[in-house]
Amino acid sequence: MDKENKIPKKIIFESVSKIYVGEKDEAVTDVSFSVQEGEFVCLIGPSGCGKTTILKMIANIEQPTTGKLIKPANVSMSFQFGALFPWLTVFENVALGLRQKGIKDPKLTHEVHKYLTLMNIAELSEKFPTDLSGGQKQRVGIARALAVEPEVLLLDEPFSALDAITTAELHDDIIKIWKETGKTIVLVSHIIEEAVSLGERIILVKEGKVREEFKINLPYPRREQETDFAHLVMKIRKVFFA
Repeated sequence: MDKENKIPKKIIFESVSKIYVGEKDEAVTDVSFSVQEGEFVCLIGPSGCGKTTILKMIANIEQPTTGKLIKPANVSMSFQFGALFPWLTVFENVALGLRQKGIKDPKLTHEVHKYLTLMNIAELSEKFPTDLSGGQKQRVGIARALAVEPEVLLLDEPFSALDAITTAELHDDIIKIWKETGKTIVLVSHIIEEAVSLGERIILVKEGKVREEFKINLPYPRREQETDFAHLVMKIRKVFFA
């Protein structure tokens, strides 16, 4: 048995299908794949293909209609646009999950500042979401998701509304955090270049089914102007638009 096969699997989908109440067609059909502990996996596909449904099932927001899904109980999700509570400060947004777990001061304050510092937003602690830029909101959302120390971190198109410079900065930060913490990360994106920049493996979802998987062996940091990067994007693009 090779080293890769010895790494424990954090998430396992076995022939999973999902039909939403009131719908006739399946949102996802016979989906099977796994994610190893500490792996960074990107789910890509066109809008409405089922990738967010897969993410929601991992997050326990939705349940499979048929099939088997094995995943940890301690999973945290960062949503598109940050999904912050506007009446709470940055500190209180990040503290929310910790308070729900019964964590109190001084540990609570220590943990909140730890993750605000990790996301380079410690100086924003007392600001409200209306005072933040889009990139800052997303950093708060990721800090909140990390603060509860999940076994799996889920990212639902977290950079889609950001400008190119902010997106590139957050890409670098996410890779750094992943390497430092060893978290298992599953990210949903519809942008092939983003998935190639971040993931160790890309799972292509089309029409509710896993169409193909791509192993990414490029060293970090990855840049779009590099020849190997461009070749891999073209390879995936051919299947994406087929």
